[in-house]
Amino acid sequence: MILFFKTQKETVIATEVNHQLNDEEIAKLEWLYGDATLMDTQELEGFYVGPRREMVTPWSTNAVEITQNMNLNGISRIEEFFPVASRNADYDQMLQRMYEGIGQEVFCVNRQPEPVKHVDNLEEYNEKEGLALSTDEMAYLHHIEKQLERPLTDSEIFGFAQINSEHCRHKIFGGTFIIDGEEKESSLFAMIKRTTAENPGNILSAYKDNVAFAQGPVVEQFAPKDQSKADFFEVKDIESVISLKAETHNFPTTVEPFNGAATGTGGEIRDRMGGGVGSWPIAGTAVYMTAYPRFDGGRDWEKHLPVREWLYQSPEQILIKASNGASDFGNKFGQPLITGSVLTFEHQEKAETNNSANEPFYAYDKVIMLAGGVGYGTKRDCLKGKPQKGNKVVVVGGDNYRIGLGGGSVSSVDTGRYSNGIELNAIQRANPEMQKRAYNLVRALVESDDNPVVSIHDHGSAGHLNCLSELVEECGGEINMDQLPIGDKTLSAKEIIANESQERMGLLINEQHIDRVREIAQRERAPIYVVGETTGDAHFDFKQADGNKPFDLDVAQMFGHSPKTVMIDNTVEHHYKDVQYQPIGNETDKNKLGEEALTAHIERVLQLEAVACKDWLTNKVDRSVTGKVARQQTQGEIQLPLSDCGVVALDYRGRSGIATAIGHAPQAALASAEKGSVLAVSESLTNLVWAPLAHGLGGVSLSANWMWPCRSQAGEDARLYKAVEALSDFCCSLGINVPTGKDSLSMTQQYPNSQKVIAPGTVIVSSGAEVSDVRKVVSPVLVNDKNSSLYYIDFSFDEQRLGGSAFAQSLGYVGDDVPTVTNPEYFADCFNAIQELINRGWILAGHDISAGGLITTLLEMAFANRKGGMHLNLHDLAGDDVVKNLFAENPGVVIQVSDDHRNDLRTFLDDEGIGYTKIGYSVPNSRTLVVKKGDNEFVFDIDSLRETWYRTSYRLDTMQSHNDMAKKRWLNYKKQPIELKFNDNFSGLLNAYGISADRRKPSGIKAAIIREKGTNGEREMAYALYLAGFDVKDVAMTDLVSGRETLEKVNMIVFCGGFSNSDVLGSAKGWAGAFLYNPKAKEALDKFYARPDTLSLGICNGCQLMVELNLINPEHDHRSHLTHNTSHKFESSFVGLTIPQNNSVMLHSLSGNKLGIWVAHGEGRFYMPEAEDKYNIIAKYNYAEYPGNPNGSDYNVAGICSEDGRHLAMMPHLERSIFPWQNAFYPRNRQSDEVTPWIEAFVNARKWVESKLNKY
Repeated sequence: MILFFKTQKETVIATEVNHQLNDEEIAKLEWLYGDATLMDTQELEGFYVGPRREMVTPWSTNAVEITQNMNLNGISRIEEFFPVASRNADYDQMLQRMYEGIGQEVFCVNRQPEPVKHVDNLEEYNEKEGLALSTDEMAYLHHIEKQLERPLTDSEIFGFAQINSEHCRHKIFGGTFIIDGEEKESSLFAMIKRTTAENPGNILSAYKDNVAFAQGPVVEQFAPKDQSKADFFEVKDIESVISLKAETHNFPTTVEPFNGAATGTGGEIRDRMGGGVGSWPIAGTAVYMTAYPRFDGGRDWEKHLPVREWLYQSPEQILIKASNGASDFGNKFGQPLITGSVLTFEHQEKAETNNSANEPFYAYDKVIMLAGGVGYGTKRDCLKGKPQKGNKVVVVGGDNYRIGLGGGSVSSVDTGRYSNGIELNAIQRANPEMQKRAYNLVRALVESDDNPVVSIHDHGSAGHLNCLSELVEECGGEINMDQLPIGDKTLSAKEIIANESQERMGLLINEQHIDRVREIAQRERAPIYVVGETTGDAHFDFKQADGNKPFDLDVAQMFGHSPKTVMIDNTVEHHYKDVQYQPIGNETDKNKLGEEALTAHIERVLQLEAVACKDWLTNKVDRSVTGKVARQQTQGEIQLPLSDCGVVALDYRGRSGIATAIGHAPQAALASAEKGSVLAVSESLTNLVWAPLAHGLGGVSLSANWMWPCRSQAGEDARLYKAVEALSDFCCSLGINVPTGKDSLSMTQQYPNSQKVIAPGTVIVSSGAEVSDVRKVVSPVLVNDKNSSLYYIDFSFDEQRLGGSAFAQSLGYVGDDVPTVTNPEYFADCFNAIQELINRGWILAGHDISAGGLITTLLEMAFANRKGGMHLNLHDLAGDDVVKNLFAENPGVVIQVSDDHRNDLRTFLDDEGIGYTKIGYSVPNSRTLVVKKGDNEFVFDIDSLRETWYRTSYRLDTMQSHNDMAKKRWLNYKKQPIELKFNDNFSGLLNAYGISADRRKPSGIKAAIIREKGTNGEREMAYALYLAGFDVKDVAMTDLVSGRETLEKVNMIVFCGGFSNSDVLGSAKGWAGAFLYNPKAKEALDKFYARPDTLSLGICNGCQLMVELNLINPEHDHRSHLTHNTSHKFESSFVGLTIPQNNSVMLHSLSGNKLGIWVAHGEGRFYMPEAEDKYNIIAKYNYAEYPGNPNGSDYNVAGICSEDGRHLAMMPHLERSIFPWQNAFYPRNRQSDEVTPWIEAFVNARKWVESKLNKY
């Protein structure tokens, strides 16, 4: 039976039930659906957009689970339908369909599972299914047929194609190259491996897992003692390993940007989860490369080439949707995104005959979406165990659906080759909340004293087949198909075996540990299934309940003998005209014409997506979750995204950490593949250099991700070989290794008119290294100190060149004259010299020189300040051409150093043999950038150029922010600096509060953090309480619902932030339902609030919960609500708060303070129907206007408190702001502070509880 409920938004929620609901059950659902009304009809007329019948959406899965937690039984599916005017309305054809009327058959699928097929015509099947099998591979399969004396099944052929696809097996990288008739001695993979063979550094695991591990420091593990039940957190030392990984999801993001990028992000996170026998992802990175977006008809450089009839989505749609997808997954999973990059590019060289038709057309029509990140684990767990006969095969995560079918194969060919149906079916769908549940189980196992995991692998390309076969590859295994969770009952055996439904992990567990693992999984609501076991016979099969085996092969037949790839190519030289412009700097440029020409050049370059402000990307992605982020993108008092080095702490002591950065140079690589590789590595390293590395340059590891249009045109494969060889040689010379990476070698898009667009051969280099002290990372923001100087240090040892630069691109050129690093040893010396200067504390600010050249570096150093400029003199830079001086992108850095260290600096650099040039100084009372060259002087207005730099971000933001908020952000960002004011007696020292980070014994003062599935801010909250002196208990909702936990022995509870139930049916609505409609949970909560000796705090999602439960102002006639931010998107920012005079237990002592704090939420707008004086307001945003008020809350409210001051609810994250290194802006004169004033809130709470316990 389908019941229809009409919501306040006029949508319809269809609810499938197996019985007639009574009035109480209907009332519960109407409350859950936001005061919806049950419609008295079984059929609805009109047009509706809704989900595909056959696929139960993640939204439905969460909604049904919410009803189960409310003691509503018999509900099997819940979906939302949106009324539209006609069948011509827009909708997402991958996830949705158009319905003309909806009724009792809306969820019915008239389809039966297809039977297992034995394939007689392999060649025909290959093309029909889009399997991309080569002639050699098909010959190999015919050989297997002869061995088996039977035709292969569709499951076997389909599965073989996926697990042996270029996407999965990297056959080109392992293949033989014959260039210009000469067989090359080394494969591409061998050249990459050579870097680690020659420079092993601290590497413990490389090339044999989905992630690389390097030796890390001894750090503190802060985790509950026993995670099979509610238990207290404890601190213990672990010997750590650090991980680095980057993946690309190019084809899926081209076809369906949101889910393509979301699942790319999720898959890369799972790679780090599945390293060794389990490890912890901690922070992410992202890169997006597309064709030109052509705003408002196109800017000058966008008009050189024609617009294509895009196969799926336009470039601007991809930029927005892909970044939304990646951000959404990370936000909901709870992984901060701390650095990244974006590039748009198109080029077709003008032929000498003015007929360019035969010249290659280069553009990222097949886009690049890179998801990367860093993580860590225990050294104990960094290597996989050896499977033994009888190990249990376990799958954790969601159900199987008809999604992600053939992704490995389709990703291995040109986009556009196959039908839209095949390509759409190959895209996965994202469910980050389910992945978080799986992760919570893995996290608990890794944090335990005896991790029971023998091996672990994520589900990605080829689904169960690839994951489970790799788990048992060493000894074989059998999978019982009737034990696999099936969400779509119409799936065939082939589709069950190979679908790529995401958010699943495969584990091998010794049988004696299964019960314990299941117990933890059930507590975390992580679906868990024992689906098979290892057999020890080197055979692998999937067996149905009737005994038939749709897949039945020896492991060796699956993996062992497929033909080796041979790449035959010849060197083809392509030349690119050098950029044509009028040099500036000679005698005739003393007038204003030179200044105007330079200004026009600068303004053009500053608008390129690669150079322009990235606020449109950073303002929607969580950059604070975990509480371990020590350096993310936004910097300075007006918080602009300027930092290219991301840093996370490995524990809450704020010392040891991991730094990561990104580099690429595909424009330069067009002119010279070798130099492009060198520049990509160089940029990554000059971005990374600002973090003090524990082992210097020798401790750096790289991930190299190769996106190349192999076989697209003559000479391209030869260029790839040269590019890999150059990167290998350069890294070996630098003394660093490349222990991980990925390739995507079909970077070509075909159009129906036979047009072929080739993506420029691209290598994206991610660097990672251990950080010795996360508090010493150098900021790019200029310090307004008139007694300081700016020094330029060139790492390249090459002439300044404009080839491959943003300047050349802005004029429609590439240019053959590309810079490089001519002396790797000198580059290494420069890098290590900067490291030493950081360790000595001499560098006030520093920024690399890359996209946009020296002028962009200097402007960005000034942009995040309200005041201050600089005066430059370029007389020591070679040549008379100011354009080349300002726009060349030779690798190098600019550092700001106090004149107090001037003589010592020069002595040090001279002794180290490092060339340097003083190019200028800070001018605190000016807001201009003055450039002198010889007798010429050019003056640029910093604020005006900042507006130009910001304009591209504004244009992109208009496509994602509602209610004209993008324009408000553009108008207000520079008017809303963070203002700080602390109590006069604030010392910043732990001992001033009588607390110590060294405490490891119980205090007897008990608090609990309460979390629901989807909560992701619990660890940082628990640590803030622990540091303040509480013993902190980890309480899951399953503990309360089951009655295992009653809260009787704790005096403070905190409802943590995150996305409970993925915010389905409204933020915290489902969480509230679990309390209101579950007797044991409700009783525990009611008894806790009835006690006089209790405190409570709700942050973010927990704040939404407290307001939904009416725990703050039960006396009000009109209830407050938290609704969507005015922008209708997730808002992430570091903002200023004012603490008004208040009586709250936690914040009364901070009255009058102005403090910086993190916000990260999508539904944080306080709707407050009563007059302002009716509320006990404990925190206000410093500004009434957006973005200083990030959500549009009434009265600028950020937090409220109960009348008696005991129960507090606020949206911003004070628990992520208790250490100076967590803050995106903190006073320079307080660098010795151990804590920020926010710690006082937690100490006040502990002291209040102590006083109550002593009283009673």
